[in-house]
This record gives sequence, structure tokens and C-alpha cells, in this order.
Amino acid sequence: MKFFCAFIFTALIFISLEKIGQSCCPNPIVDSEQLTIFQAVILGMVQGVTECIPVSSTAHLKIIPVALGWGDPGVAFTAVIQLGSIVSIVWYFWNDLTKITFGAYKSIITSDYQSPDLKMLVSIGLGTIPIVFFGLLIKVFIPDFDNSRLRSTVAIAIASIIMALLLVIAERIGSRKRNFEKLDIRDGIVIGLAQVLALIPGVSRSGSTITGGLFIGLERSTAARFSFLLGLPAITLAGLVELKTLLDEGFGSVGLVATLTGVFSAIIFSYIAISWLMRYLQTQDTWIFIWYRLAFGILILIGIISGVIENT
Repeated sequence: MKFFCAFIFTALIFISLEKIGQSCCPNPIVDSEQLTIFQAVILGMVQGVTECIPVSSTAHLKIIPVALGWGDPGVAFTAVIQLGSIVSIVWYFWNDLTKITFGAYKSIITSDYQSPDLKMLVSIGLGTIPIVFFGLLIKVFIPDFDNSRLRSTVAIAIASIIMALLLVIAERIGSRKRNFEKLDIRDGIVIGLAQVLALIPGVSRSGSTITGGLFIGLERSTAARFSFLLGLPAITLAGLVELKTLLDEGFGSVGLVATLTGVFSAIIFSYIAISWLMRYLQTQDTWIFIWYRLAFGILILIGIISGVIENT
């Protein structure tokens, strides 16, 4: 019954988006200089919300504009507006970040290498290495990865469904007995390896890391908290790399004003989403995201089969 409700709800979203998109802004994004302020605000909202909950922002930023009849905004724009989410993560977790940073610095000065703050900083650093390493490998050996089958619409649907099933297993077998203070360096490495899966659109960076955290016995809110902290270096690096691409192109296909609007919109909605998720996971499980991911993936596959959605 829950899956049926999620499926119907997702279908209604797709139908509504298409009508709204065509009536409010009929011009496709793929036509240069056609990314409007309205489109940038909506895409920033999509980025902000879906980056911070385990449903995949990359997938939604590819599927939703198509459902709206706008076309694909492009990988560079998608990555750059993630910088808005970074601002919100820093804003929300400012106390954690300052405590870890200054605590680690003090520990190094005093040679206290068993300090929890130093261990946390090392965990984040080591956990970031896998996704940077594999991301560079992809850049070098698969230069056309952005147009590969792994980024196709059908791949997004399949990834969404598979991650939903993995999250089911994590919910079932995870002990959820370990809080933030019990995190160690090994946890950072394991969750960092899980983060590598996020290189595939549809997986979700927060989805893979929260799932990984649940598998190793973390509380849901602890898994989410560490997921956000771990994501800071990776998302920032990806955003800055693609920002350079847009700067080199002079924002030609997107526009500077639209890009800044998208980033600002992402800041606002990311903060709202983070605040909601952290409160939600204090008392609730992740089944709402499981049902949504299943419905999202299946609906995309149905759309492809019926010809409503193009498998690009």
C-alpha cells in the first residue's frame, strides 16, 4: 500500500511538472541562453532538496527538467549549483566543523593523536580519497563518461531501484547502536568507499553513505550527520572543477545570472532539507525514501518503455 501511494504521488509530480514547465517556461534549456531565472530557481530547489536527502540530486536534475519540457541543463551547471548545498552544509554544521578543526589542530600541537576530533578529521580525509581517486580515473580513462550509458536515463532508474533495495537490507540488518562519538577511522574509510558509488547517477551520494553507515551499525541520524561532513570535500572539488569549465566557456549556454540564481536557490532549499532530515531521522526510519526511490525508478522505466521519456 505504501509503495502504491508513493508510486501515485511520484506520477502526479511528473505530470504536474510537465504541465507547469510547459506553461511557465516553454523554451528548452539546451537552446543556448534559454536558461531563465525561473528555471534556475526551480533547478536550485531540486538540487537543494535532493542533494540532502538520499534520493540522488544528479538523477532528479536530469529527469525533472526533461519532465518539465526544458531539456538537460548540463553536467557543469548541475555540479556548480552543488556549491550552494556546500554553503548550507557548512552553515548547518558550523559548530561541528569548528570543533573538529580547532580540536584537531590542538591535538597536533599537543601530540594528542588519540583525540576524537583528530580522528574525525582523519576519517573525513581518508574517506574522501576513494571518490577522488576513482573520479580522476574516470576523467582520465573515460573522458566521455558524461555521455556514457552509465549516465543514461535507464541507468538512473536501475540505480535508483538497486539503492532502494540496498537501503532495505541496511535497515533490516543494521544494529543502529553506535552514535557519533563512537565513529572511528575505519568507519570513515568504509563509508568513503560507499561514497564512490555516487559517481553513478541515480545512486545518490547521501544515499550510498547513509546506507553504508547503517550497514556498519550507526544510528540513522549519525549516519546522516557523518554523510554531510564527509561530502564536503568531494562536492566542493566537483563543483569547483565544473565551475572552471563554465568560466572557460564564459557561462555561454547557461548564463552568469542564472547560475548565481541557481546557487542561491540551492543554498536556501538545501538548508531546509538538511534541517528536516536531521530532525526526521532522530525518530523515524528511511522507508519513506525507499518507497520513493522504488516508485521513481519504476516510473522512469515505464516512461521509457511507453516512449514518454527518452533514454538519453
